[in-house]
Amino acid sequence: SVPMYALIQLRSAPTHRARIIAANNILNALFMIASAGVAAALLHAGFSIPQIFLVVGLANAVVAFYIFMLVPEYLLRFVAWVLSRLVYRYRVTGEAHIPTDGPAVLVANHVSFVDAVLLMAASPRPIRFLMDHRIFKVPLLGWLFKLAKAIPVAPQKEDPEAYQRAFDQAAQVLREGDLLGIFPEGGITRDGQLQPFKGGIMKILECAQADGLQVPVVPMALTNLWGSYFSRIEKEGAMVRPFRRGLFNRVGLNVGEAVAPEQVTPAALHERVAALLAR
Repeated sequence: SVPMYALIQLRSAPTHRARIIAANNILNALFMIASAGVAAALLHAGFSIPQIFLVVGLANAVVAFYIFMLVPEYLLRFVAWVLSRLVYRYRVTGEAHIPTDGPAVLVANHVSFVDAVLLMAASPRPIRFLMDHRIFKVPLLGWLFKLAKAIPVAPQKEDPEAYQRAFDQAAQVLREGDLLGIFPEGGITRDGQLQPFKGGIMKILECAQADGLQVPVVPMALTNLWGSYFSRIEKEGAMVRPFRRGLFNRVGLNVGEAVAPEQVTPAALHERVAALLAR
């Protein structure tokens, strides 16, 4: 109940916050009355108390599944929390630089297959990621990214239509006032080093400017992930030796101050992310 009310206050517009909380209270009261009526009907029909608890539990499972499919953010955030707290020891610094409202582009280095999941765990808002289309073929992770409505992007030479479609969807994300996450290196590093940034970020900002938006860019650096299970340190590829570094590896995310769009270049962003990595 407390996290739900905190979420309502965080996500609702100040002009509508009071009426949204009031509407939620009315719905709560209606459901309490309805549940009391259903419980009375079940008792009248001869159900025992344990059987009523069983019915309520099954009903909650069905509703929970429906909510997860309707708003997958909560399932994804739960998965992100489990991964970042149980698989890794995850520390985030500078999270106050992530905007709590309005459109923004989050830019991070790409070290492993779970980078997007770790960024989800650090953000107070949902993030729509622009990701290499090949990562959607990874079992389980591909399903999670599809559920998160990540945007697959293919190289322009390989599939020009898919390339343009990805940037059109990215522009729509910013028009709707949401967060867009990208990995400007264009792929997961194979040697643990920060690779040169590609020019896709400039295309995204140009589209946003054409829509009349001044979108800030937030540089971020994922640290100590190279050598973990989900990185490509092994010659055979990622996810080869589960306990290569043992359990509860310490990893981190350093978030830098937002950069105004007119100050953004791939080289300048590369320098900022490199500086965050060196902390």
